[in-house]
Amino acid sequence: MPVNKMGQLFMYDLYLSRHNYEEFDLFTLDDIDNAFDKMVTLKYSQTVSFSGTGQGIRAIPLAAGHMIGGAIWRIVKDGDEDIVYAVDFNHKKERHLNGCSFDALSRPSLLITDAFNANVQQEKRRDKDGRLLTEMIQALRRKGNVLVAVDTAGRSLELIQLLETLWRNPESGLMVYSIALLNNVCYNVLEFAKSQMEWMSDKIIRSFEDKRNNPFNFRHIKCCHTMADVDQLPEPKVVLTSVPDLQSGFSRELFVRWCENPQNSIILTSQTSSSTLSRQLIDSPSVKQLHINVKSRVKLDGEELAEYHKKKMEEKMEEERLRAEHEDQEDSESELSDEEPEAHIPGEKQDQHDLLLTNTHTKSRSGFFKQAKKMFPMFPYVEEVLKWDQYGEIIKLENFQFSEVKLVDPPLQMAPSLELEPGRAEEIMEVDEEVTGVEDDNIPTKCVSTPRTLNIAAKIVYIDFEGRSDNKSVKELLEKMKPRQLILIHGTQDSTMSLAKYCRDNEVCLGEIFTPGVGESLDATTESHIFQVKLMDSLVSQLNFAKTPIAELAWLDGEIKLPELEQPKSSMEDGDDLSEENKEEQKAEKLKALAQQEAALKTGHVPSLHRMHASKIPPHKAIFFNEPKLSDLKQVMMKAGFQAEFNKGVLVVDDKIAVRKTVAGIIQLEGCISEEYYKVRSLLYDQYAIV
Repeated sequence: MPVNKMGQLFMYDLYLSRHNYEEFDLFTLDDIDNAFDKMVTLKYSQTVSFSGTGQGIRAIPLAAGHMIGGAIWRIVKDGDEDIVYAVDFNHKKERHLNGCSFDALSRPSLLITDAFNANVQQEKRRDKDGRLLTEMIQALRRKGNVLVAVDTAGRSLELIQLLETLWRNPESGLMVYSIALLNNVCYNVLEFAKSQMEWMSDKIIRSFEDKRNNPFNFRHIKCCHTMADVDQLPEPKVVLTSVPDLQSGFSRELFVRWCENPQNSIILTSQTSSSTLSRQLIDSPSVKQLHINVKSRVKLDGEELAEYHKKKMEEKMEEERLRAEHEDQEDSESELSDEEPEAHIPGEKQDQHDLLLTNTHTKSRSGFFKQAKKMFPMFPYVEEVLKWDQYGEIIKLENFQFSEVKLVDPPLQMAPSLELEPGRAEEIMEVDEEVTGVEDDNIPTKCVSTPRTLNIAAKIVYIDFEGRSDNKSVKELLEKMKPRQLILIHGTQDSTMSLAKYCRDNEVCLGEIFTPGVGESLDATTESHIFQVKLMDSLVSQLNFAKTPIAELAWLDGEIKLPELEQPKSSMEDGDDLSEENKEEQKAEKLKALAQQEAALKTGHVPSLHRMHASKIPPHKAIFFNEPKLSDLKQVMMKAGFQAEFNKGVLVVDDKIAVRKTVAGIIQLEGCISEEYYKVRSLLYDQYAIV
């Protein structure tokens, strides 16, 4: 739910930020609505099963701890091969979100994770909060403004929680300064966040349940949607605005306004892509001059506005002409098709009068009884024929439209080719606004781009509030998960290669480690040939099962036999004596038998696995199943009468034998060949299921 709604608000704000400053036609608001309407919303730990080509595949979302509603995906298919997609996760607990947990994701078949922070060592949260507070206080006390570039509805929730707490603290001295959140969907973001308490941290949930205290009911942070709203706030002030890359939107406009004032401060909170203005400032914080294009959307005026109105007027008159022709054609067709002649008595003359007359035109009728009939002619009236469809009567929109008040001279209306004088269109629009009292939202505009050189004098600071795990945490999590295969994405070449080298050197991943580039595809399938067979009783009775905590395992060798074919019947055994006609029949019967076998396999007649002869069974290496802990092994040794103690992470038995566990989870046994050595090895083997 949060990703569906917050993601939609993200895209709304991105579209408006680009559209308000430049010609943007990559997608529209309708495209955003259509895309998000097709999404299926899930809750954490909810399993969704796929059908069709995805038959047998299940996906389970788990909390990622990076943004509200963000997920780590566990994808499982038949055969117990599981894939974990963990990109942009945070294991640390924050103000509005709980951290992620990898306890249920041990030894996946394939782990897809990112190397974004593989070379980044983050500072503690208290230190980051202190730096942010210090930078703001210093800028505000020197009468300067503070620009904080944040996203629309993700990490900005964590920042506004922090700043609202600081502003409420009387000891901080920040209550006298203004603070605002500025983006195109600010109100919608805060209102939706108020209704998503169950997706947030345990602290927020307890506070809401006990005291009905909603953390997004702000007393100090003002919600702004336009630059005019920001200009009304007294200076000095702090403004949190989107977008974080400073490429478009309010953040770029405020940066252009404030960057040349040495009293102001610009605080960047996330590392964006390398081609953005924000990343350029992070990589080169001492830059003093920038050459950028300042884009803006301005209203048309003068000759451009007159030409625009002239073109629109011509288009409108052409549409009215086409619509009138279409309506006339429909009316004529309806009159011809729907008009029915009035029923009359054959041979009787119809009255065409509009007054009550005696029956002077009717002939006297013969009969035993006297008959008298009067005609009651009606005034001329043509009854309108109503059109119907499966939904009822067809409604004409023009019957319900209000007539527009056109404040244009009649000669100007009747002569579309007449050119407006410069300034005439502006006078017409001003009069229209004065009379109607409503400002026209469809005022024609155009986008202009002006090259400009900025002399950077404001203080630029980068404080990491992205909410991602750093290199130390990522390496510890990888050592804990021990994936069989690993794919590293979403990082620079240096960070990706550094993390891959660490995993190979420390045997974090026993299988392959992939580092694909952008647009590169790879095949990481481990179980590429999976077949279903039937085990014969003679084979199962000879298996020796070894017990593990979760299952019983056994090694088997056998041979597969397909369902027997129905032998084609033939009257003659010698193929040489068959006639050409009989040979064709035999060939057709063989093809029919093969087709029956293929159909039998598809309909559930699976092949069977039979016992092999002992002379044909090849030898194999023993396989050890289980992951014993050294602490449990110590208890086993002490129960067997040995002295066991830990020395720098190594289990020492009787001061002769050392038992250690590598990073990859392999237990190594070292010591001199002796009777105690073999006894310790035997006890160690007993902790495994060996097949």
